[in-house]
Amino acid sequence: MNNYSEWMDMVGSGLDFVGVMVIVIGAVVSTFLYLFGRKEATVPPFKRYRQGLGKSILLGLEFLVAGDIIRTVVVAPTLENITTLGLIVLIRTFLSMTLQLEVDGHWPWQPKPAAIPVPTETDQ
Repeated sequence: MNNYSEWMDMVGSGLDFVGVMVIVIGAVVSTFLYLFGRKEATVPPFKRYRQGLGKSILLGLEFLVAGDIIRTVVVAPTLENITTLGLIVLIRTFLSMTLQLEVDGHWPWQPKPAAIPVPTETDQ
């Protein structure tokens, strides 16, 4: 194995590490905010918690996919590895899209739904 491949393998592993850390730190921060954060009347705490977890998982998945792509394409570009990478990317893309639906309440290609105004004392 040449020096370039070894460096790219380390870069891919580093991106994997960053992806896992983003997910773990996001879960810890979301849990802390759920337990000890201020309570907002407009967004229920559990929904805010799930959104925080979902966002950290989405960002972590992006780093994990980048690490897999670098290691597969640069380090070991065999047909078997590229096929495996394709399946991993398909699964992670599906996960990302369903998490995006869970976090935002709509598919990525749909327009953002209009916000429902919260009634105030003057409206009544």
